[in-house]
Order: sequence, then structure tokens, then C-alpha cells
Amino acid sequence: MQNQQQNQNFQGSSQIPDQFSHGGHELLDAHEAVGGLVGGMEQYLLYEQHVQDPELKTMMNKHKTYLTQVYNSIVQTLQTGQEPTVKTQTYNFSQTNNNTIYGMQPSQPKTPAQSVNEINDECITGFMMGCLKANASAFTMAALEATNPVTRRVFADSIPNIIEMAYEVFLYQNRNQYYQVPQLKQQDMQAYINSYAPVQGQMPPH
Repeated sequence: MQNQQQNQNFQGSSQIPDQFSHGGHELLDAHEAVGGLVGGMEQYLLYEQHVQDPELKTMMNKHKTYLTQVYNSIVQTLQTGQEPTVKTQTYNFSQTNNNTIYGMQPSQPKTPAQSVNEINDECITGFMMGCLKANASAFTMAALEATNPVTRRVFADSIPNIIEMAYEVFLYQNRNQYYQVPQLKQQDMQAYINSYAPVQGQMPPH
């Protein structure tokens, strides 16, 4: 009798209205992810007035437009439990040169800005990167244990696009020597590259 009651309860769970088809853990993670997204969007708003380079300002505005659409889609999905009106869009960054500049150039040691007037484009790209990395991590955590398949997919599909935005910021930083990339000695690099070998004798899946 008890098992029959449990089965009935379990079967009844599929009858939950779409707007309530979320687990508690899922909503806590989603709330944190959306809160982080809002924080990033508001930080972009604050930084915009300090941007000097028109290219960076264009990039920032493109990010804000995209992130606003992501925000609207997630909020709609959370409130309805259904597909958002606007499905996840693909973010394409405009830079055609994605070559990384390796090596270190001499530079003065950095110190924290002591006034708002010292906030420059280098600082702002660091803020942008921090926001995007936090969003990518929070979205990943939210997607991993989401019970609502639409919510999971909206978070999961947004992650590669946030990665693209962060990569766009990285390339800009690297090109302007804000983000220098040191390398290991060639023999050390070779040792790391060859420190693992493929498993032999495994048939590829059909």
C-alpha cells in the first residue's frame, strides 16, 4: 500500500504546471546565475563612461545587447517553464585576427587605482573579463543540475557564447599588451605536450 502511494505521488509529479516545473536546487543556482548576470550588466553600464577606445566601446555595447537578450530569455523561461520567445542567439565577435601575441614586454609594475580618474581601458577590460568568467562558471553550475529541460538548455546554450565574448576581450587585451602571455622554454613545453599518450587498441564508436 505504501509503495502504491509513493508511485502515485511520483506519477503525480509530472502533472506540475510548467511555471512550477523547477527543483529547489535549480532555482537557487539559477537565481545566483541571473544575479551575477545582472551585476555584470550593471558594471558594464558603470564602465562605459570611462572607455576611451571606440573599438572597446563598440565591443561593450555589443556585449550589453547580447547579455540583455540572454537575461530576458532566462527570466521568461524561469517564469513560464517553457521555450523563450527568442531562442539563444549565437554570439560572433567581429575581430578577424585571432592570433595570440606571445612573450613579455618590459612594463612598469601596476598599483591599484587611487581615484576614478585613473580607471582606463586596461582596467575596464579586466573588469569585463572578470564578469564574463563569473557568468560562464555560474551558468555552467546552473545547467548541470537543472530539472527543467528548457532552463537547462538556455543556460547551457548561452555558455559557449559567453566564452566567445571573453575570448574577444582576451584578444583585445593581448593585442594592446594588457594581457601578456609568457611561454615555457621549448624543451619544457615539449615535455608537457608529450606527457600523455593515447590509449592503444580502442575501437572507435560506430
